[in-house]
Parts: sequence; C-alpha cells; structure tokens
Amino acid sequence: MPDASNAILYYEADQDEVAITELTDQGDHKDYRSADTLWSARSGYTPTVTPNGIYDGGVISAAASGSNDVVDITECRCYLAGVLTTVSAATDEAIVRPAAEDYQIFSITINSGGAFAVVDGTEGTSFSATRDAAGGPPLIPATSVELGWIKVDSQTPAAISSSEIKQIEGTHQERFDRPTWTVKYANVTNGILGYAGILFNSALPLIHTGSVPKDVYASWYTPSFAEIIRSYDWVPPGRTITVNSTETYGETVGSVSRSIGAGSFSALLDTGINDNILRYENDNLWFKYLQNRLTTTVYQLAQGYLAVSQANPAGDNISASFSLGAESVASNVYA
Repeated sequence: MPDASNAILYYEADQDEVAITELTDQGDHKDYRSADTLWSARSGYTPTVTPNGIYDGGVISAAASGSNDVVDITECRCYLAGVLTTVSAATDEAIVRPAAEDYQIFSITINSGGAFAVVDGTEGTSFSATRDAAGGPPLIPATSVELGWIKVDSQTPAAISSSEIKQIEGTHQERFDRPTWTVKYANVTNGILGYAGILFNSALPLIHTGSVPKDVYASWYTPSFAEIIRSYDWVPPGRTITVNSTETYGETVGSVSRSIGAGSFSALLDTGINDNILRYENDNLWFKYLQNRLTTTVYQLAQGYLAVSQANPAGDNISASFSLGAESVASNVYA
C-alpha cells in the first residue's frame, strides 16, 4: 500500500499583487472569474471587488430654479472601471420631452468620463418596464452607470416633479454593491482547478447596450508557496457529522448536524523562535499537500487560519503542532 513518506507540504509564504482587472462573465451573469487559480485571503492581502456602480450620493431632485424639463443632482461617487470616481453636482440637467407620443423614460447616467449624461428612451403610448421598448427605459452604454430615471407622460414643457423621478436601487439605479457577492478564492470542480473570482447572489441585470450586464472589476493577490521543512502528519480540513438523539415516549428521534473540522499537521522546528512559518500564526493562508512530491498534478488545497502549539523538550526535537481553522473542506485536484 502507498504511504506518505515522499509527501511534501507547502504554505502560502508570500503574495503578489494583481492590479485592477476586469473579471470575465462565465455566461450566467453571476459567476465572474479572473485568470488566476488562487486568490489570497491573508489579512492585508484580501481581494478588492469593484463592480461598476454608484457608491454614494447622486440624489436627483426637482430643480431649485423651477425651470421646465430640468433636474438637480447632488455630488456622487461611483466605481468606473475599478476606480472610485467623484462626479460634481449638477444643476438644471435637461431632458428633451417626446415629440410624437406622450410617454418617455429618460435614464440619468454617469458616463465613462465621470460626467452626468441623459440617455433617451423610446417614445410610446404608455409606459413599459421592458428595456429598449416603446415607452420603456433605454439600454445605457456598456461603460456607463445608471443613477435614476425620469418618467414623463406629456409632450408639454413643465417642471419635473418629484413623483416623476425614480431611484430605487436594482430597478432604477445601478449600485456597485448590489447584488452582493461571495469571493471564491479557488474554484475546484470534479478535481479540476478552475479560476478564482466572485459569485453574485443573483444575476446582474441586462441593462446595457446589447442587453449585457455591467462590467465587474477586482484587484487581488496571488499566493506564492514555500515548503514546510520536516513536516508530517497532514490532516486536511473535512466535514464532521454529529448524530444527536432525543428520547421521547415510545421512540427515539435522531438529528444530524454537520460542521467543518479543523485541519492539522506537525513539523520539526529549527529554533522555535525565528522559524519563518511562525510569523504567520493567526493568518488565513493557503496550504498545498502532495502525497508524492514527484507527481505535481495530484494534490490537496486547503485554506484556513493557522494556529500553533509548540513543544520545547530538553532531550528531543523542538516541534510544533499546527491547526488550520478552515471555512470549507480541502479540495482534491487530480484532473
């Protein structure tokens, strides 16, 4: 039977920065990935995710001037191509009312240059909720961010009222932090290591030209690995199942609870004081275990917080037992 006598264990010893980069939609408008297989979760090196969208400010209101067909907009900040951009306040931002039909929706946007811009919807005989339909909201440029709508139902010039201004997030306004997302520091499916990225909790709306979602950007750090010298007894983080039971009159009722059990390993140390791995106690790190150091395509990946319990015997080797507090089980990569 095979054993682990030729195994090797690595830990995340360094991180390399990747500047703001656009992530790639995997086709469902929820799963967005980078071109790197692993992202670091170490404190100070965690990803920064910046989808295009409003950060704060940008309240649209009826114009203080009282003039026809204009609105005022407060200063706002938004993410554009990964950069937090400040847009100065505007007064008397104008729309042009419909000429043939009565109903029209205008989208107030922030363009790629960081300026407010009005995008006209198509005139209609009634309002529609369908993008690019007659009486519906327009599709906006791919690199723009939507701040709100103005809905008019008359060709006659008039002051824009507050009831004609719509800014509900997710419907009329495109925020950078909606929908929310989960960072996927790695993606392993059926033994295949894919690319790291993020997973939105719902699909991004298709409100941009060509019926596509907004652009999604992120910056991150990729881990670099170093061998844990003289390590042994690797135990990957895994699921633990606990069966509980309650005695009732006439029968026993069982229940099952599941949790993630900590990983662990041990290693002999040089001094127990300045060994490099001791610098990373309490850090959330990647670990990579190869059962055979000569077969580099088959390995385990685990990520978790490193804890150390050290032993300094008078007549034996200085050693430490390490535990790995993980939020997910180890992944097996083999294909």
